[in-house]
Amino acid sequence: MRGLDKRLRLGLGLVLIGLGLFGPIGWWGAIGLVPLATGLLGNRPLCSLLGLNACPAAQRG
Repeated sequence: MRGLDKRLRLGLGLVLIGLGLFGPIGWWGAIGLVPLATGLLGNRPLCSLLGLNACPAAQRG
């Protein structure tokens, strides 16, 4: 996972959690844990399950 993707995931996760805690979306803010976790771990579980890989170095094999 590259820098911009990681930063966007972390930002989105924090915004959703913040809206859940202090804003109008309530418990739906817990969805923010998913992009936050994937940003922190640098891993995309859904892509792994589907066998997708966006890393050019890994595709060269």
